[in-house]
Amino acid sequence: MPRDRYESPLNGRYASTAMQKIFSPDRKFSTWRKLWVALAESEQELGLAITDEQIAELKTHIEDINYDRAEAWEKRVRHDVMAHVHAYGEQCPKAKGIIHLGATSCYVGDNTDLILMRDALDLIRQRLLQTIRPLAEFCRTYKALPTLGFTHFQPAQPVTVGKRATLWLQDLISDLEDLDYVRNSLCLLGCKGTTGTQASFMDLFEGDEARCRRLDHMIAAKMGFTQVYPVSGQTYARKVDSRVLNVLSGIAQSAHKFSNDLRLLQHLKEIEEPFEKQQIGSSAMAYKRNPMRSERMASLSRYIMNLALNPAETAAEQWFERTLDDSANKRLSIPEAFLATDAVLILYTNIVEGLVVYPEVIRKHLMAELPFMATENILMEAVKRGGDRQALHERIRQHAMDAGRQVKEFGRDNDMLERIKSDPAFGLQGVNLDSLLDPQLYVGRSPGQVSDYLSEVVDPLLKAEQNQIVVTEGELKV
Repeated sequence: MPRDRYESPLNGRYASTAMQKIFSPDRKFSTWRKLWVALAESEQELGLAITDEQIAELKTHIEDINYDRAEAWEKRVRHDVMAHVHAYGEQCPKAKGIIHLGATSCYVGDNTDLILMRDALDLIRQRLLQTIRPLAEFCRTYKALPTLGFTHFQPAQPVTVGKRATLWLQDLISDLEDLDYVRNSLCLLGCKGTTGTQASFMDLFEGDEARCRRLDHMIAAKMGFTQVYPVSGQTYARKVDSRVLNVLSGIAQSAHKFSNDLRLLQHLKEIEEPFEKQQIGSSAMAYKRNPMRSERMASLSRYIMNLALNPAETAAEQWFERTLDDSANKRLSIPEAFLATDAVLILYTNIVEGLVVYPEVIRKHLMAELPFMATENILMEAVKRGGDRQALHERIRQHAMDAGRQVKEFGRDNDMLERIKSDPAFGLQGVNLDSLLDPQLYVGRSPGQVSDYLSEVVDPLLKAEQNQIVVTEGELKV
């Protein structure tokens, strides 16, 4: 790696080799050449004078790209596609005259972009499944462990650790559904010509519309697509890029939400992300265990969400059949969004697989607040014994304010139950109010909701996808 020039941290620190290869020059330009081969083969099959020898020559040089010659040609002609046409032609002198026959630059540029986005979505899909599986097991393991619920980050009715985690899990399942919908709706541009009319191919095929139609679909089949976009300008609609990056933005939103929750839980010392034996949390404060992986997730997720604005603006600002103000932006925003999403999901999986739960701390926090939450049950019991609901509600409110003041101002224990026990207005003398402090009484259907969600939604998904979940080791770089 050169040390005297800028390199994207997505390559050096965060994204996997697999994702980097998808957007590498080798993959891009070998795909260009595969598309030129598919074009020549299809044109031959449809009756044009292209020989087997020419096609064989093209196939021989798909991978050995002569970058130096392409760079020299681009300096001369100032056109990247034509530079590679000339460079490919130098390697294939017999086929030189039929390379790119009838096509425009977007034939290789746009079709390659669609192919790479399809392949990158497939890798992101695998990453999602890799994250969903251990998160589902975390939900199952802790489905019945009561924990303090929060609204506005203020103590609220208890939930369970597993139930809270199903909220993270459900977000990822939604992201997977969105990804599948968009990925499966991707089409190839095909061979549409300079303004999308296929006029050049109508000329080549002597006005035969049927052969023009077949050309599109033959190329698509050779490149692994079942459909082409039925209409286009010179490019496929830039709305496609926006839809794809909206999927990645959705994944980033889910990951950011998870990272926020985990960072708060780590502050509470209830649940922590993995912390390795020799890991340093702070250069100054040796005792610290900073949630650096969750923080990195949040940081990269924000970047992805902002990148998704680029194709939205590009789609909105295209003129008629084609402008070129999309090109430089696409070169940056689309690969980087995929690389960053890849990195986020690698982090997410790593964190979930190593989450550390502290049940005693969770119980301590819950029990400190539970007397307040038990008051509704106490109110109902007192009313059954003849008490006035409204009057007792006001008494509870006053006791809660006083008990809260003892906790906040003096650091004392919550004495809410003792106050109610000694208040004759409730008529509960002799009643064992401590029995109302069983946390399981207050978690509602949390354990059952977890079990239902896993058995009805998540487990069938993971069973159906079990052959698609490839375990990859050592992908977390720093």
